[in-house]
Amino acid sequence: MKGIIWLASYPKSGNTWLRIFLTNLERDGETRASINELAFASGSSARAHFDEAVGYKAGDLTHDEVDRLRPDVYVYESGVRDEAFYCKVHDAFAILPDGRPLFPPPPSLRAVYLVRNPLDVCVSFAHHLATHDLDAMIDSMADPAFALGACTRTLGPQLRQRLRTWSGHVLSWVDGFPKPVHVMRYEDMKRSPVETFTACAEFLSLPHDPERIGRALEGSAFEDLRRQEREGGFREARAGQSFFREGRVGSWRDALTPEQAARIVRDHREVMRRFGYLTDDGEPVF
Repeated sequence: MKGIIWLASYPKSGNTWLRIFLTNLERDGETRASINELAFASGSSARAHFDEAVGYKAGDLTHDEVDRLRPDVYVYESGVRDEAFYCKVHDAFAILPDGRPLFPPPPSLRAVYLVRNPLDVCVSFAHHLATHDLDAMIDSMADPAFALGACTRTLGPQLRQRLRTWSGHVLSWVDGFPKPVHVMRYEDMKRSPVETFTACAEFLSLPHDPERIGRALEGSAFEDLRRQEREGGFREARAGQSFFREGRVGSWRDALTPEQAARIVRDHREVMRRFGYLTDDGEPVF
Protein backbone atom coordinates (compact mmCIF):
# COMPACT_ATOMS: atom_id res chain seq x y z
CA MET A 1 0.00 0.00 0.00
CA LYS A 2 1.34 3.42 -0.97
CA GLY A 3 1.10 6.44 1.29
CA ILE A 4 2.62 8.23 4.27
CA ILE A 5 2.82 7.16 7.89
CA TRP A 6 3.49 10.22 10.03
CA LEU A 7 5.76 10.09 13.08
CA ALA A 8 4.47 13.20 14.81
CA SER A 9 5.47 14.98 17.99
CA TYR A 10 6.09 18.29 19.67
CA PRO A 11 9.88 18.77 19.66
CA LYS A 12 11.94 16.92 22.27
CA SER A 13 9.37 14.19 22.84
CA GLY A 14 11.20 11.09 21.61
CA ASN A 15 10.77 11.25 17.83
CA THR A 16 14.45 10.63 17.07
CA TRP A 17 14.57 7.73 19.51
CA LEU A 18 11.54 6.15 17.80
CA ARG A 19 13.12 6.50 14.36
CA ILE A 20 16.33 4.87 15.57
CA PHE A 21 14.33 2.01 17.06
CA LEU A 22 12.39 1.49 13.83
CA THR A 23 15.61 1.50 11.82
CA ASN A 24 17.10 -1.14 14.13
CA LEU A 25 13.87 -3.15 13.99
CA GLU A 26 14.06 -3.22 10.20
CA ARG A 27 17.74 -4.24 10.16
CA ASP A 28 17.27 -6.85 12.90
CA GLY A 29 20.83 -6.85 14.15
CA GLU A 30 22.61 -6.83 10.77
CA THR A 31 24.14 -3.39 11.41
CA ARG A 32 23.30 -1.07 14.29
CA ALA A 33 21.60 2.16 13.20
CA SER A 34 23.76 5.25 12.92
CA ILE A 35 22.10 8.40 14.25
CA ASN A 36 23.13 10.16 11.03
CA GLU A 37 21.88 7.50 8.62
CA LEU A 38 18.36 6.70 9.71
CA ALA A 39 16.46 4.53 7.27
CA PHE A 40 13.10 5.63 8.63
CA ALA A 41 11.31 8.92 8.24
CA SER A 42 12.33 11.70 5.93
CA GLY A 43 11.51 15.13 7.31
CA SER A 44 8.19 16.72 6.42
CA SER A 45 9.69 20.22 6.63
CA ALA A 46 13.01 19.66 4.85
CA ARG A 47 13.63 22.63 2.58
CA ALA A 48 15.67 20.60 0.08
CA HIS A 49 12.85 18.09 -0.41
CA PHE A 50 10.38 20.91 -1.02
CA ASP A 51 12.64 22.68 -3.51
CA GLU A 52 13.23 19.47 -5.47
CA ALA A 53 9.54 18.58 -5.60
CA VAL A 54 8.20 21.97 -6.75
CA GLY A 55 11.14 22.89 -8.99
CA TYR A 56 12.00 26.23 -7.40
CA LYS A 57 13.20 27.48 -4.06
CA ALA A 58 11.03 27.92 -1.00
CA GLY A 59 13.12 31.00 -0.20
CA ASP A 60 11.46 32.80 -3.12
CA LEU A 61 8.04 32.31 -1.53
CA THR A 62 6.35 33.55 1.61
CA HIS A 63 5.74 31.12 4.45
CA ASP A 64 2.03 31.05 3.63
CA GLU A 65 2.74 30.33 -0.04
CA VAL A 66 4.96 27.44 0.99
CA ASP A 67 2.22 26.06 3.24
CA ARG A 68 -0.25 26.10 0.34
CA LEU A 69 2.14 23.94 -1.70
CA ARG A 70 3.15 21.50 1.03
CA PRO A 71 0.10 19.18 0.64
CA ASP A 72 0.89 18.87 -3.06
CA VAL A 73 4.50 18.00 -2.21
CA TYR A 74 3.36 15.12 0.01
CA VAL A 75 1.02 13.84 -2.70
CA TYR A 76 3.88 14.02 -5.20
CA GLU A 77 6.38 12.27 -2.93
CA SER A 78 3.92 9.48 -2.27
CA GLY A 79 3.22 9.11 -5.97
CA VAL A 80 6.84 8.57 -6.96
CA ARG A 81 7.39 5.82 -4.35
CA ASP A 82 6.39 2.21 -4.74
CA GLU A 83 5.37 1.64 -1.13
CA ALA A 84 4.39 3.37 2.08
CA PHE A 85 7.04 5.50 3.77
CA TYR A 86 7.53 7.20 7.12
CA CYS A 87 7.78 10.94 7.61
CA LYS A 88 8.87 12.79 10.75
CA VAL A 89 6.78 15.86 11.56
CA HIS A 90 6.84 18.53 14.27
CA ASP A 91 4.11 20.74 12.80
CA ALA A 92 0.74 20.72 14.48
CA PHE A 93 -1.93 19.12 12.32
CA ALA A 94 -3.69 22.04 10.66
CA ILE A 95 -6.33 23.00 8.13
CA LEU A 96 -5.10 25.58 5.64
CA PRO A 97 -7.13 28.72 4.76
CA ASP A 98 -8.33 27.04 1.56
CA GLY A 99 -9.84 24.20 3.60
CA ARG A 100 -7.25 21.53 2.80
CA PRO A 101 -5.35 19.67 5.52
CA LEU A 102 -1.64 20.43 5.65
CA PHE A 103 -1.13 16.64 5.74
CA PRO A 104 -3.78 15.40 3.34
CA PRO A 105 -5.66 12.09 3.30
CA PRO A 106 -4.77 10.55 0.93
CA PRO A 107 -1.82 9.95 0.89
CA SER A 108 -1.83 9.87 4.71
CA LEU A 109 -2.35 6.35 6.06
CA ARG A 110 -1.93 6.66 9.83
CA ALA A 111 0.17 8.37 12.49
CA VAL A 112 2.17 7.61 15.59
CA TYR A 113 1.99 10.53 18.02
CA LEU A 114 4.59 10.87 20.77
CA VAL A 115 3.66 12.89 23.86
CA ARG A 116 5.92 13.91 26.75
CA ASN A 117 5.35 15.69 30.04
CA PRO A 118 5.47 19.42 29.13
CA LEU A 119 7.45 20.14 32.30
CA ASP A 120 10.31 18.05 30.92
CA VAL A 121 9.72 19.28 27.36
CA CYS A 122 10.25 22.85 28.51
CA VAL A 123 13.68 22.13 29.97
CA SER A 124 14.85 19.97 27.07
CA PHE A 125 13.53 22.31 24.37
CA ALA A 126 15.11 25.40 25.94
CA HIS A 127 18.46 23.61 25.97
CA HIS A 128 17.99 22.43 22.38
CA LEU A 129 17.30 25.97 21.16
CA ALA A 130 20.34 27.20 23.10
CA THR A 131 18.27 29.92 24.77
CA HIS A 132 18.38 28.42 28.27
CA ASP A 133 15.64 30.96 29.03
CA LEU A 134 13.01 28.81 30.72
CA ASP A 135 10.55 31.66 31.20
CA ALA A 136 10.65 32.47 27.48
CA MET A 137 10.20 28.76 26.68
CA ILE A 138 7.16 28.59 28.96
CA ASP A 139 5.70 31.59 27.12
CA SER A 140 6.37 29.99 23.73
CA MET A 141 4.72 26.72 24.73
CA ALA A 142 1.58 28.70 25.58
CA ASP A 143 1.65 30.83 22.40
CA PRO A 144 -0.82 29.75 19.66
CA ALA A 145 1.42 31.46 17.07
CA PHE A 146 4.66 29.76 18.12
CA ALA A 147 6.59 28.39 15.13
CA LEU A 148 10.03 27.08 14.25
CA GLY A 149 11.87 28.32 11.17
CA ALA A 150 9.75 31.46 10.91
CA CYS A 151 12.67 33.88 10.54
CA THR A 152 12.66 35.73 7.22
CA ARG A 153 16.22 37.12 7.52
CA THR A 154 18.04 33.80 7.27
CA LEU A 155 17.03 30.50 5.66
CA GLY A 156 17.74 27.34 7.58
CA PRO A 157 17.40 23.76 6.34
CA GLN A 158 13.80 23.56 7.58
CA LEU A 159 10.61 25.24 6.43
CA ARG A 160 8.42 27.08 8.91
CA GLN A 161 6.75 24.65 11.31
CA ARG A 162 3.75 25.94 13.22
CA LEU A 163 3.63 24.28 16.61
CA ARG A 164 0.74 26.12 18.30
CA THR A 165 0.67 25.70 22.07
CA TRP A 166 1.89 22.43 23.55
CA SER A 167 -1.70 21.50 24.39
CA GLY A 168 -2.94 22.59 20.97
CA HIS A 169 -0.27 20.52 19.26
CA VAL A 170 -1.23 17.37 21.17
CA LEU A 171 -4.95 17.76 20.50
CA SER A 172 -4.45 18.69 16.84
CA TRP A 173 -3.05 15.22 16.15
CA VAL A 174 -4.78 13.06 18.73
CA ASP A 175 -8.27 14.48 18.11
CA GLY A 176 -7.89 16.15 14.70
CA PHE A 177 -6.01 13.77 12.44
CA PRO A 178 -8.58 11.93 10.32
CA LYS A 179 -6.71 8.61 10.14
CA PRO A 180 -5.82 6.07 12.87
CA VAL A 181 -3.45 7.49 15.52
CA HIS A 182 -1.34 5.49 17.99
CA VAL A 183 -0.24 7.51 21.03
CA MET A 184 3.07 6.76 22.76
CA ARG A 185 4.02 8.46 26.01
CA TYR A 186 7.72 9.18 26.36
CA GLU A 187 7.54 8.10 29.98
CA ASP A 188 6.21 4.67 28.96
CA MET A 189 8.98 4.35 26.39
CA LYS A 190 11.42 4.78 29.28
CA ARG A 191 9.64 2.75 31.97
CA SER A 192 8.13 -0.10 29.92
CA PRO A 193 10.08 -0.16 26.65
CA VAL A 194 9.29 -3.71 25.56
CA GLU A 195 5.53 -3.33 25.93
CA THR A 196 5.45 0.22 24.56
CA PHE A 197 7.58 -0.34 21.47
CA THR A 198 5.92 -3.68 20.78
CA ALA A 199 2.51 -1.98 20.69
CA CYS A 200 3.86 0.61 18.26
CA ALA A 201 5.39 -2.03 15.97
CA GLU A 202 2.13 -3.97 15.98
CA PHE A 203 0.17 -0.81 15.07
CA LEU A 204 2.54 -0.27 12.15
CA SER A 205 2.22 -3.92 11.03
CA LEU A 206 5.95 -4.44 11.61
CA PRO A 207 7.61 -7.54 13.12
CA HIS A 208 7.02 -7.52 16.87
CA ASP A 209 8.14 -10.86 18.26
CA PRO A 210 9.93 -10.43 21.63
CA GLU A 211 13.39 -11.40 20.40
CA ARG A 212 13.36 -8.94 17.53
CA ILE A 213 11.96 -6.12 19.69
CA GLY A 214 14.68 -6.84 22.25
CA ARG A 215 17.44 -6.61 19.65
CA ALA A 216 16.06 -3.34 18.29
CA LEU A 217 15.87 -1.83 21.78
CA GLU A 218 19.39 -2.94 22.60
CA GLY A 219 20.63 -1.12 19.51
CA SER A 220 18.72 2.02 20.51
CA ALA A 221 20.02 2.44 24.07
CA PHE A 222 20.29 6.09 25.08
CA GLU A 223 23.91 5.79 26.22
CA ASP A 224 24.89 4.41 22.81
CA LEU A 225 23.17 7.32 21.09
CA ARG A 226 25.07 9.77 23.30
CA ARG A 227 28.31 7.95 22.48
CA GLN A 228 27.63 8.21 18.75
CA GLU A 229 26.98 11.95 19.08
CA ARG A 230 30.16 12.50 21.10
CA GLU A 231 32.25 10.61 18.56
CA GLY A 232 30.73 11.80 15.30
CA GLY A 233 28.21 14.56 16.00
CA PHE A 234 24.54 14.54 15.04
CA ARG A 235 23.38 16.41 11.97
CA GLU A 236 20.02 17.34 13.53
CA ALA A 237 21.63 19.00 16.56
CA ARG A 238 22.13 22.75 16.69
CA ALA A 239 25.70 24.02 16.57
CA GLY A 240 27.38 23.73 19.93
CA GLN A 241 24.47 21.85 21.53
CA SER A 242 24.20 18.19 22.50
CA PHE A 243 21.02 16.57 21.23
CA PHE A 244 21.08 13.43 23.38
CA ARG A 245 21.60 15.31 26.64
CA GLU A 246 19.83 13.45 29.46
CA GLY A 247 16.53 11.95 28.29
CA ARG A 248 15.57 11.66 31.94
CA VAL A 249 12.00 11.55 33.21
CA GLY A 250 11.44 14.19 35.87
CA SER A 251 14.49 16.33 35.07
CA TRP A 252 12.27 19.41 35.42
CA ARG A 253 12.36 19.01 39.21
CA ASP A 254 16.02 20.08 39.20
CA ALA A 255 15.61 22.87 36.64
CA LEU A 256 12.29 24.66 37.14
CA THR A 257 11.32 26.83 40.06
CA PRO A 258 7.96 26.06 41.74
CA GLU A 259 6.55 29.18 40.11
CA GLN A 260 7.70 28.11 36.63
CA ALA A 261 6.26 24.62 37.07
CA ALA A 262 2.97 26.11 38.27
CA ARG A 263 2.77 28.27 35.13
CA ILE A 264 3.14 25.23 32.87
CA VAL A 265 0.50 23.32 34.82
CA ARG A 266 -1.83 26.33 34.65
CA ASP A 267 -1.35 26.65 30.88
CA HIS A 268 -1.81 22.95 30.09
CA ARG A 269 -3.75 21.49 33.00
CA GLU A 270 -6.55 19.86 31.00
CA VAL A 271 -4.32 18.03 28.51
CA MET A 272 -1.78 17.10 31.19
CA ARG A 273 -4.52 15.47 33.23
CA ARG A 274 -5.92 13.67 30.18
CA PHE A 275 -2.56 12.00 29.45
CA GLY A 276 -1.74 11.13 33.03
CA TYR A 277 0.72 13.89 33.88
CA LEU A 278 -1.35 15.26 36.78
CA THR A 279 -3.16 13.64 39.66
CA ASP A 280 -6.80 14.44 40.35
CA ASP A 281 -5.49 17.01 42.81
CA GLY A 282 -3.41 18.70 40.13
CA GLU A 283 -0.02 17.45 41.30
CA PRO A 284 2.60 16.36 38.74
CA VAL A 285 2.90 12.59 38.42
CA PHE A 286 6.41 12.28 36.97
